[in-house]
Amino acid sequence: MNATNSIPRLSVCAVSYLNTVPLVWGMLHGEQKGLFDLRFQVPAECADMVASGAADMGIIPSFELLGRDYGIVPGVGIACRGAVRSILLVSSRPANQIRTLAADASSRTSVALARIILARRYGVEPAVATRPPDLPGMLGEADSALIIGDPALHIDPETTPLHVYDLGREWTDMTGLPMVFAVWAGPREFVTPQVMAAFQDSCACGLRNLERIVAQEAAARGFEPELVRRYLASHIVFELGEPERQGMELFLRYARQLDPLRHHPGLTPASAL
Repeated sequence: MNATNSIPRLSVCAVSYLNTVPLVWGMLHGEQKGLFDLRFQVPAECADMVASGAADMGIIPSFELLGRDYGIVPGVGIACRGAVRSILLVSSRPANQIRTLAADASSRTSVALARIILARRYGVEPAVATRPPDLPGMLGEADSALIIGDPALHIDPETTPLHVYDLGREWTDMTGLPMVFAVWAGPREFVTPQVMAAFQDSCACGLRNLERIVAQEAAARGFEPELVRRYLASHIVFELGEPERQGMELFLRYARQLDPLRHHPGLTPASAL
């Protein structure tokens, strides 16, 4: 019997950002096509769907692993070993002077990462509020803005007059370890050896087809092909090893130690974080 025949047809939630495309390429175009019921959401919604049982597995932001006994697909995920390019803290003032932060709450991992870096590296604990990923609007209300995913890729850190902090680079400079943003995870009964192999093979298919992904996604998302190529080939790490495991463990340890969020009286509380 073909090994794929023993895989239950799971509901799988993936993320709609560019950085997830290589992970699901095999599920969309390769031998894993049709094995899973695949749907796309932003990271926080994907995590909530798995937590509620609306999806069996998902690409889970690292922060969402806290307090959950999930099975994790080893060896694949979304990480960086330096600048990530798609998680940017943009500020009207230097980081050590930031007092308020408007955050795109699409990923609670990114919000926690920003708070960890600001506290541990720059000695500040700004009040946080959630806002749509509109940089002018965010900076109209707060000292700084957290922009993630595709909206961050539309910002050129080299040309903006603002202070721009790439949180992937900030993390690796601070810790000497990679930063793991998300992994495939879900209740342990769903994360079988056959399911793990299918997810790993789907990623391998994507990495073999990066040029096809570049051509397709650049056109679909309004990016220059070279930006997509550089982002997927140089900034994002999809194959995770022991350094990534250590980096994720340290991030989760720091995340557990975060104080409750403070809210600025002039900003709507970030209750969704």
